[in-house]
Amino acid sequence: MMDYSPALMTDMYEYTMLDATLRDGTANRKCVFEVFTRHLPEGRRYGVVAGTGRILDLLERFHLDDEDLRFLADRHVVSPETIKWLENFHFSGSIKGYREGEMFFPNSPILQVEGTFGECTLLETLILSVLNYDSAVASAASRMVSAAKDRPCMDMGGRRTNEWAAVAAARAAVIGGFKGTANLLAAQMYGLKAIGTAAHCFTLVHDSEREAFASQIAALGENTTLLVDTFNIEEAVKTAVEVAGPQLGGIRIDSGDLASLAQRVRNQLDALGATNTKITVTNDLDEYALAALQTAPVDSYGVGTMLVTGSGAPTCAMVYKLTEREGADGVMQPVAKKSSHKATVPGRKLAYRSYEYNLATAEHVISGSEDKLAAFTPDEDWKDLLVDFVDHGTIDARYQGHDAIIAAHEYRAKALAELPIAAQSLMKGEPVISTETTVL
Repeated sequence: MMDYSPALMTDMYEYTMLDATLRDGTANRKCVFEVFTRHLPEGRRYGVVAGTGRILDLLERFHLDDEDLRFLADRHVVSPETIKWLENFHFSGSIKGYREGEMFFPNSPILQVEGTFGECTLLETLILSVLNYDSAVASAASRMVSAAKDRPCMDMGGRRTNEWAAVAAARAAVIGGFKGTANLLAAQMYGLKAIGTAAHCFTLVHDSEREAFASQIAALGENTTLLVDTFNIEEAVKTAVEVAGPQLGGIRIDSGDLASLAQRVRNQLDALGATNTKITVTNDLDEYALAALQTAPVDSYGVGTMLVTGSGAPTCAMVYKLTEREGADGVMQPVAKKSSHKATVPGRKLAYRSYEYNLATAEHVISGSEDKLAAFTPDEDWKDLLVDFVDHGTIDARYQGHDAIIAAHEYRAKALAELPIAAQSLMKGEPVISTETTVL
């Protein structure tokens, strides 16, 4: 991995604000920042949180080395006094929010960051860049998994996005319900299932399709998946079974009318005695294409471009806003923007989801001062949506690594099942439950 500091994965104005507030004395004021989105992508019924685990990983490395500090000094981004302040910087605040795999809606307080203004403001761009992209991919993946029913979906989108976004997308896709990835770095970093066999060029480099299939089977075994649409699919399937025998693991189709081709290939495989050979299809699939393939005899899907681009919604439009800050008298004060169409709700938040007959009915966001929130008692059927990720600089490792991803993968399925069934509709509509905000 490239040797870089996450503390520079930011916008310059975060450091210039730090510099100015260190000069005027407000950098050390206690503050609460909140991440939320004002709206879901048009027509979407829900969103899926992903990226928090990556934020925690990056937070562990969020400090500046001598070379980074020289860069800031040479560019005159900050003053020498601020350089001194940054020399031993580590985030010492607290972070809570929605766990990965949780559903979110407009105005859900997805993440809350508490600390001094100086340390919290430096995290804005990093947090938003991770949550906006990862949650977009996880949300798209979840819709695709619903459309695919019980058939597994695999990430094949690495070549359709930035090389580092590909790794993030693979992780987010698994949180969103996918079963594995073609990206080896993501598989290595996060312990994900890796998948992949051969491309069309592998067939073309050989003197015949038969020789290509024989080579792949010799290398990978009879349980491998052979790509059969380089030339003539019917001939390729016949050759594949002749070379591998009826125990051939699978075939992949990457072009054409996938539904009708899958039907013909399934019948052909069965006629050749390869009744257990699986059919995988790829080729610019999205949730709508997957839904259209529900009646086709397809066993699994490989999804690329539409996954890593959020299926038309590559960001969740999340923002990072100051909601509470310490005044000159040392007392915490709720604050809010009043801009037209961009107004915010002041104060730190609690978040709950209410249920009736085991189905979610509403999102409840409670805003107020710390003492008022401490005295608030939610209704009996409300589920607390906030968990603690960082406590005064100490990261909870339960939300990092492979096990956290698998837990989020399983949690997403459970959380989605608790939403009204309309959440799984691909028809455009309003968020499947409303968000009700109460200011104490």
